[in-house]
Amino acid sequence: MKKVLVTGATGFIGSYVIDDLLSRGYQVIASSSNRETATQKKWFNQVKFIEMDLKRIDSTLNYFNYFDSPDLMIHLAWEGLPNYLDDFHIADNLPRHELFLKNMIQNGLKDLTVTGTCFEYGMQNGCLNEDLEVNPSNPYAIAKNKLREYLQTLSLEWRFCFKWVRLFYMYGEGQSPKSLISQLDKAIEEKLEVFNMSGGMQIRDFIPVTKMAENIVSIAIQNKVTGVINCCSGEPVTVKDFVLNYLKEKNKSIQLNLGYYKYADYEPMEFWGDNKKFKSIIK
Repeated sequence: MKKVLVTGATGFIGSYVIDDLLSRGYQVIASSSNRETATQKKWFNQVKFIEMDLKRIDSTLNYFNYFDSPDLMIHLAWEGLPNYLDDFHIADNLPRHELFLKNMIQNGLKDLTVTGTCFEYGMQNGCLNEDLEVNPSNPYAIAKNKLREYLQTLSLEWRFCFKWVRLFYMYGEGQSPKSLISQLDKAIEEKLEVFNMSGGMQIRDFIPVTKMAENIVSIAIQNKVTGVINCCSGEPVTVKDFVLNYLKEKNKSIQLNLGYYKYADYEPMEFWGDNKKFKSIIK
């Protein structure tokens, strides 16, 4: 039975990834900086939990041995989200993650999957595929892209299997309270008559977190398709239509106050992912 290390285990997507791995019969090593939160997860007694805080990384430690020599690793951890615009992503997060992942690789890790972001594409509109030149425009995306470049260079020297998963817009239970659907659910729960939102004409690529986790695991456990892989639905939809469809599925209604918030200036108006590369994996 293969051992899979999952970092960021207590984050939004971490629990879903662990649930999917367990359902497929994998032995899971879960890691997080918060053991107390981990103990409250339904999977806690089914995994080997090893606490680690990347803010206190020790370069003298052999982390591959520390994490019980996993066969493959899914690196979800990243601090400070959903604050995309702070320079700490570049100044603090990036060097920590470079040091940690290099340590894992140099000490024996042979199969690594890391989650990136669709923001790496920058302000490009339209259907985004993995062959496009990236141009990240916010600190979070810049740091993630620099980490990808660092690992790609490292893979030439150390010959490990490397998969970089660019995540698009996921939603589901446990998401940040600041997210669109979390705010919509709260408005419904509080029985508000009006929901304030942007103009809603942005085109995005939404995917349920359960499906996102399933896709990440499907990417991680194979080694024929490597490099950058979009993890998305491949289906463009306006934010307004997405909200209306969500309300319809929940059999709920609320008046939308369109245009209450300005459009974000750190993301393009119309973009979605090309998922042909991912589909080649599941075929």
